[in-house]
Amino acid sequence: MQNIFVQIKCELGEVYSVAEGVVDNLEEAQDVYSISGAFDLLIKFHLSDDVDIGRFINKKVQTIPGIKDTFTTMTFKAFK
Repeated sequence: MQNIFVQIKCELGEVYSVAEGVVDNLEEAQDVYSISGAFDLLIKFHLSDDVDIGRFINKKVQTIPGIKDTFTTMTFKAFK
């Protein structure tokens, strides 16, 4: 299994609808947080090893209405 973190910048006024879209449509989403700073949401995804991360982001995440931009961080080793 692989974990990735995706920061999402939403269209103005769309944070809650984007968060709901992620929760309702992406079972791979483990945690969904609203955050401060340049991005609006931080999402932890738990993906199987055979999932193409680029396609997952492009086809499943970025197609949710209200998303303006994404920034993906891939993880290596979990220490806890």
